[in-house]
Amino acid sequence: MRHGLSTRPADRDRAEAVVTALYAEVGAAPPRFCWVDSPAAAADAVLDKVRPYRPMRLRAATAPARTAHWPVAARIAASLADLRDRLDQRIGRRVSRHSVYGRAARTLAPEDALEWGCGSKDVLGAMLHDSLETSLFDGLRAPLRTALLSAEPGSAPGLTWYGQQDVHWIAHYQLCAGTGLASYPRDDWRRLGRWATLARSAGWWWPHDGLCVMAERPVEVHTEPSPHGVHGQVRPHCSSGPAVRFADGTRLYVLHGTPVPEWAVTGPTVRRIHAEPNVEVRRCAIEHLGWDTYVERAGLDLTATADDPGNPGAELRLYHLPWRVLGELGRVLLVVNGTVEPDGHRRRYGLHVPLNIDDPVAAAGWSYGLSREQYAGLARRT
Repeated sequence: MRHGLSTRPADRDRAEAVVTALYAEVGAAPPRFCWVDSPAAAADAVLDKVRPYRPMRLRAATAPARTAHWPVAARIAASLADLRDRLDQRIGRRVSRHSVYGRAARTLAPEDALEWGCGSKDVLGAMLHDSLETSLFDGLRAPLRTALLSAEPGSAPGLTWYGQQDVHWIAHYQLCAGTGLASYPRDDWRRLGRWATLARSAGWWWPHDGLCVMAERPVEVHTEPSPHGVHGQVRPHCSSGPAVRFADGTRLYVLHGTPVPEWAVTGPTVRRIHAEPNVEVRRCAIEHLGWDTYVERAGLDLTATADDPGNPGAELRLYHLPWRVLGELGRVLLVVNGTVEPDGHRRRYGLHVPLNIDDPVAAAGWSYGLSREQYAGLARRT
């Protein structure tokens, strides 16, 4: 995780040596290296200056019969796929993530999962591979790619490897060997070591025939623990600025794992919230602005109030939500958190409830899957 979230400058000499070795593995001459400060710079600037290096599109119907005639990126991809196939054969198949044991391995602490009957291979896969993949590959790489490389169709700089954010599969293969769950031929171990060194040394990179474009790592990354994560998962989040920032000023704003436009973090307003077409962005912006503030400024209609039986001394406030807020008619129940925040205060937040609920106590019970009578009998909720 430390390597995957690293903001240190790239070790350019080591990264270039490894990439040169990867080129040699597929019979390609050493490339010329071009370093950029961010993935966006690779997409928006570098390749426009070096169009002769833009790779041809490789399709099954038109691909050269001999692998040696493929673009170097395709050859490296094929070589890596073969390596991973061989390593997977050495490890053996894990149980399905959707099976009872697969779900248990992902949702229970390692000791509990082993005691429950999960195999050590499945527990290791869940606590290492799956948690790193969720945190780094899905949680960080995916929004970065969407934000930085998908702005204009056809502007992506070719087949991409993700350097430090590829650590989930690399670490999994290494630890399977380190714990005695697998052993690999010496040549495969050496090849895996090259990918591990590259993940420790640089950010994203794009191989082309004669040229390799390599991006520096970000200079700033902010995360928070993922809710309900039992294996140390994190997600990008920053409530005061960009969650990810690169040296050239490229930045990504994220609230609790959801990518948002800059205004949602730096200046959420009712007007901007109502003009935003994305429901999740609207939801995040309202929560960042604060439901109390949003309700007041948006002039929402108060439906009913009641004392909160599950949180003595707090009040439940039920409001009608017009269509323009979240794209559907509904109600929002403002509640006071049953748990004290680190600063000693209790945060007020909004819960969306069905339109046909008019009673705040019934709405609070619905949010817990309880009837009105059951919720009203609670001694204390969390």
